[in-house]
Amino acid sequence: MSQEVKVPEIPTIRSDILWSEPTASWRVMKPVIDYGKCVKCWLCVQYCPEGVISKSGEGPVIDYRFCKGCGVCANECPRGAIRMVREV
Repeated sequence: MSQEVKVPEIPTIRSDILWSEPTASWRVMKPVIDYGKCVKCWLCVQYCPEGVISKSGEGPVIDYRFCKGCGVCANECPRGAIRMVREV
């Protein structure tokens, strides 16, 4: 005899409002990329908790409108190509 398992409903967020408002107005530090040191390993893209770093031919590109300045990208960069600088 099998029992039906009830799975809780997963809430969803509409994609049209997900990236509608910039979130970085309170940021104190921001990541800056030294493209001379960057080897395009893309660890920064993988580890960015906000998903604001994308790939380009030159290297990673940061969407500063949504970057919160957490520094995860700089901590994960094996070549030290990303450094955090004071923004204010």
